[in-house]
Amino acid sequence: MFELMIETHFSSAHQLRGYKGECENLHGHNWKVQVYVLADRLNEIDIAIDFRELKRMTNEVVSSLDHAYLNDIFPFTEKNPSSENIAKWIYDSLKKKINNENVTLSGVTVWESETASATYFEE
Repeated sequence: MFELMIETHFSSAHQLRGYKGECENLHGHNWKVQVYVLADRLNEIDIAIDFRELKRMTNEVVSSLDHAYLNDIFPFTEKNPSSENIAKWIYDSLKKKINNENVTLSGVTVWESETASATYFEE
């Protein structure tokens, strides 16, 4: 089994509704996003998926978040734009884009700082 990972980033602002503390206030992050895929076999040229293709799809997804106020973007108009919910939203959005029989999306990790991240994966 092979696991591949690509990394990208975006910057945005948000605030957590109902949170009692500093994150209740409008603030921003330079988010780092890591996308993991699994492959049990390689294709005819001995790769699971072209890293450029995975990066392109991921950047298409996160581009709508870049330099945005996340609370104004659905589903964050209804759900808090927490690291956990952002990771799940990116995962769900990216899963719809990956049409490669060799790979399966295995997880998305979103870092809001150098020391704090959330990962979403399906069982």
